Amino acid sequence: MLAHRVFVAILAFGFAATSQSIAVDLPTPPNIVLIFADDLGYSDVGCFGAKDIRTPSIDRLAAEGTRFTNFYVSQPVCTASRASLMTGCYANRVGLSGALNHTSKVGIHVDEVLLPELLRQRGYATAIFGKWHLGHRSEFSPLKHGFQEFRGIPYSNDNGPLHPVVKSIPSLPWIDGEKTAELDPDQSQFTQRLTEHAIQFLERHREQPFFLYVPHVMPHVPIFASQKFKGRSARGLYGDAVEELDWSVGAIIGALKSLGLEDNTLVIFTSDNGPFLSYGEHAGTASPFREGKLTTFEGGVRTPCLMRWPKMVPAGRTCDEPVASIDLLPTLAKLAGAPLPKHSIDGLDVWPILSGQPNARTPHESLLFYSGDELQAIRSGDWKLHFAHDYLTVAGPPGRAGKPANFEKMQPKSIEESGIRGIASRHGYEVRRIEQSLFSLKDDPGEAHDVAKQNPDVVRRLQALAEKAREELGDSITNRRGRGIRPVGKVD
Repeated sequence: MLAHRVFVAILAFGFAATSQSIAVDLPTPPNIVLIFADDLGYSDVGCFGAKDIRTPSIDRLAAEGTRFTNFYVSQPVCTASRASLMTGCYANRVGLSGALNHTSKVGIHVDEVLLPELLRQRGYATAIFGKWHLGHRSEFSPLKHGFQEFRGIPYSNDNGPLHPVVKSIPSLPWIDGEKTAELDPDQSQFTQRLTEHAIQFLERHREQPFFLYVPHVMPHVPIFASQKFKGRSARGLYGDAVEELDWSVGAIIGALKSLGLEDNTLVIFTSDNGPFLSYGEHAGTASPFREGKLTTFEGGVRTPCLMRWPKMVPAGRTCDEPVASIDLLPTLAKLAGAPLPKHSIDGLDVWPILSGQPNARTPHESLLFYSGDELQAIRSGDWKLHFAHDYLTVAGPPGRAGKPANFEKMQPKSIEESGIRGIASRHGYEVRRIEQSLFSLKDDPGEAHDVAKQNPDVVRRLQALAEKAREELGDSITNRRGRGIRPVGKVD
């Protein structure tokens, strides 16, 4: 048992500001388990509204911890979302957006300080079992960015011969450490394998603080479930895959309990973005929100989130305060007593919210929603302002049997085809445009009714906040570079 320490968390406002200190009195640094689903929709688990998918283990996290109903990712797509999670920065600050693939020559820069690197300074054992997606070249390996163990895949599971549309992609590698151990592994075993590795890690490191990161592969297309879970749900194969994820959550929690680690372990469960709607019966749902993955509407950027830590995170609570994935790094670093990176980050310490302190409010004056390097929307309080931008919506009836919408009319597209129209043609979307629009998320969570004309003062205030953000982080819509953008990692 480590000596008693008092760790101090700083509640900050703005990009860089000072404020009061809030003491967090902990006997030891907490263990951290972060479970990250892939393309799981907001309403795909029972405690967030699912009626036809059984998720008792995830629902138990809600009963024994806190359900966060306004949890946001920074961008609604794989790589960008994970870059923000690991760095505490908006993805465009660190130069990563979209979804990297086997042809990508970029990745997380060596100078970026990731969450596991901070925790290693405090003696944490660190491991990632699942999808990395921050660069597949050796320079970008998770083992060179703070993780001691890695087993899983370097990018999305459709980046291989099983891609629903593009048929010229090389084999999908399964990585063990920094070496390719298998090619085209059985994807129906992914959830089981990752869970087994996670439990073995817990058993090996029960005597020291640990950070276990489990970025599950499912339920990203192509979707698979093991034989034990096939046909179990009322939502078809998609529901089967989610029910197997729920089993995984239960198995990890069970291992923590059997090892006597429950009381000093913070467990976080969330998703990287909203559902891949064009895949229809192989996609999730984001009710009551508009659109899904690849858009900055609520269905793309608001995800289910649950946190459990006995006696530290209140049980059976619902928290409606906005919290973002960028906030996890500074919050967890403070709980562990780790110093923050010396360079700028965008996340803020939200421990007062997580721990249920009276009248705790979001420290963010605003939250920004970028797509790539375009600032498409901004939220402040209950108001959300969308700036004029193109967006993706499903082209016709959603797809069936693992194929995207409009599949019969599609021609195979290269995975290297970039930009919004390339994504649209490859995944069954069409491009539409929204003009500048203001929505009250309290009254209109589906972002259906533009109230800009009735609230000109609100529009002006959010526009002013956006201008400050553009100065720091840029905006390609307005041809702004941003003084705070750092270089992305590159290889020749």
